[in-house]
Amino acid sequence: MLHLKLNELIAATQGASNRLINAQDFSEEEIDLLHNFFRALAELAKKDNDLGKTHSVEEAENNHEEKTAARTEQG
Repeated sequence: MLHLKLNELIAATQGASNRLINAQDFSEEEIDLLHNFFRALAELAKKDNDLGKTHSVEEAENNHEEKTAARTEQG
């Protein structure tokens, strides 16, 4: 029952990734893939000093590149 409620909350939250719906049924390979995804996302967010801003690795990479470029331009 708890899994169903968590799935409902994930699905209902705007901006939340639905990748974790039914996570209890994932294979070890899928869990490892997700673990690596979120680890990469956390590392990129740490570089930007904002652990909660982005929702994807691609978005985090783009934000990091934009911030780095802006800092370089500022001197």
